[in-house]
Amino acid sequence: MKIHEYQAKELFRNSGIPVPEGKTCTAKEDIASLLEGMTMPVAVKAQILAGGRGKGGGVVLAKTLAEAQTAAERILGMQLVTKQTGAEGTEVKTILFEQGVGIARELYLSMLVDRDHAGIVIIASRDGGMDIETVAEETPDRIITVHVNPLLGLQGYQIRELLFGLEIAPAVAKSFGSIIRKLFALFMQSDCSLVEINPLVITNEDTVIALDAKMDIDSNSLFRHPEILAMHDSSEEDELEAAASSHGLNYIRLNGTIGSMVNGAGLAMATMDLIKQAGVEPANFLDVGGGASAEMVENGFRIILRDPNVRGVFINIFGGILRCDILAEGVVTAARKIGLSLPVVVRMEGTNVDEGRRILADSGLSLRNATDLKHAAELLAAI
Repeated sequence: MKIHEYQAKELFRNSGIPVPEGKTCTAKEDIASLLEGMTMPVAVKAQILAGGRGKGGGVVLAKTLAEAQTAAERILGMQLVTKQTGAEGTEVKTILFEQGVGIARELYLSMLVDRDHAGIVIIASRDGGMDIETVAEETPDRIITVHVNPLLGLQGYQIRELLFGLEIAPAVAKSFGSIIRKLFALFMQSDCSLVEINPLVITNEDTVIALDAKMDIDSNSLFRHPEILAMHDSSEEDELEAAASSHGLNYIRLNGTIGSMVNGAGLAMATMDLIKQAGVEPANFLDVGGGASAEMVENGFRIILRDPNVRGVFINIFGGILRCDILAEGVVTAARKIGLSLPVVVRMEGTNVDEGRRILADSGLSLRNATDLKHAAELLAAI
């Protein structure tokens, strides 16, 4: 689960990580009163769950009160388009007013789960404020990478490696090292998959401040973090993804025309490959789980069919815990209940598969039995 910059900075502040003074605004009529008393310059920052806000016009450093008011009125309510939002953009419902600071250096610092090494990786660079992907591609020697064993924790020599690689002056080395320790503790305690500060700045007064903050928390851990769960902004979720989540379904919306329903994440990935190999594009990832009920199948159908781009559905099921005959009955019941009119290709294998295929064939609905994956691909290509 992603949270907004101002929310991440609240967690930073509570962990002792310095951040600029700031105020949030959600209504244009409050802009003037919130800016009152702030010393210029002030950063006006759109709060959306996507990167590239500055390049999209969602971050402005205002040098005067008039500039801050104009920028705030323009940004609040705008449809902000960045490389991560897609062409449709995201409506800015909250902005952050943040006190400007005198910047001597800009650095990059992030921590994320490294599955290849079964640990945590810290990535840092002397080139803060830039896209880290660009830095890694054009000047990889300026990227410092430190792997941390989560069972051992962050070690002193690893902090010294970062200080040396970033060329941190002795005057700020102690405070910088303290921030790295606090950030790592926050990462672990909050079950994060990513924490990023870009830029992490050293000021003209030799203080270290997190000028930006990005956090992504493992959704499976949220039961342990009700205070973070309360920060969830459902308004930025895809409507269909939010509906699927409320029914306990794992659904991700894509841009294709063939909806899919599968039991098992690995099978779902293979199914999307199969759809593409058939010459069409998947409209979604939908995993109903190994123990799916008829109700879950019905809800899955409803969500798939709410996507106006869908012109056919592919159901690919391995019958184990979920028997094929139970699935077939659920599919038939759901199709009749919702008045399904689109073509549906069903490929199933496993427990009671013959009975399942019979139920589909005798239903009188446009449910096409696929005998194997090759046959399924042929049927999909014909949709």
